[in-house]
Amino acid sequence: MLNDDKIFVAGHRGLVGSAFVELLKQKSYSRILTSTRSDLDLTNQKDVNDFFKFEKPKHVFLAAARVGGINANNSYPAEFIYDNLMIELNIINAAYKNDVEKLLFLGSSCIYPRLAEQPIKEEYLLSGKLEPTNEAYAIAKISGIKICESYNKQYGTDFRSVMPTNLYGPNDNFDPLNSHVIPGLLNKFYLAKKNNDKAIKIWGTGKPLREFLYVEDMVDACFYLLNLSKNEYTKHLTTSCSHINIGSGEEISILDLAKLIKEIVGYNGDIDFDSSMPDGTPRKFLDNSLLKKMGWVPKTDLRSGIEKTYNSLLENIDV
Repeated sequence: MLNDDKIFVAGHRGLVGSAFVELLKQKSYSRILTSTRSDLDLTNQKDVNDFFKFEKPKHVFLAAARVGGINANNSYPAEFIYDNLMIELNIINAAYKNDVEKLLFLGSSCIYPRLAEQPIKEEYLLSGKLEPTNEAYAIAKISGIKICESYNKQYGTDFRSVMPTNLYGPNDNFDPLNSHVIPGLLNKFYLAKKNNDKAIKIWGTGKPLREFLYVEDMVDACFYLLNLSKNEYTKHLTTSCSHINIGSGEEISILDLAKLIKEIVGYNGDIDFDSSMPDGTPRKFLDNSLLKKMGWVPKTDLRSGIEKTYNSLLENIDV
């Protein structure tokens, strides 16, 4: 990508989109296209087509999505599947119609079967049943991969898909009910410390294992992959397995994660796990050997990333 290329970042206010915009600015990209939800409804096909026809972006980073944790996915499955499918279909089709050179679609590791063999290789997609608590979201994200594959196969487009592990970082959603695990726990521990609570309750047993990746590492990987030539990118893939895992290569139990966050926040109370609530997938650890083979490795360890994320929470609360 050249510095004067016009790049549309869909979902620029989200965790990944905002980090990608910041990275582009740091690298002196001057023609970054963004649009708020009030200005452009990505679920509206006509609006998206008109936007692409007028703006003519050369590259697209598709990070826009309806996202949330277990509670949100369980509570609003219809919204999760409808909104995400509409966003993907509209943007990918408009990118094809308006000759976008490269598109990068951001998926999710929940696309893989609930009981997939660990670590999870890209080829395990569609090899088993999904985790019920986020099935609607996963199906939408799987569809996004297959839409990109289908357009590449039929039209020769260069639409790429990446599957990140659990992401976290500044500008995350810290809502205790609808957030992902790290920002949700950070806020929960912060409030418990502030209110001098003797204990906090966390969903599940604490036994599931999770892998986490700091968002700045994620967007660095995306930028790296977007800048590979089409030949260099596709030589590592097949037409039926065209996505790439992006992970940290390390995993931790929810219990140990809670203890780490408790230490970082400085909370002195107890941790109580509510085993009557769902755990989600028992283990979700991505095989990122393909990405390493392509020349990229993460840079941020978990403690450092969580400390930076907590500082971001404190800054937003102070404001």
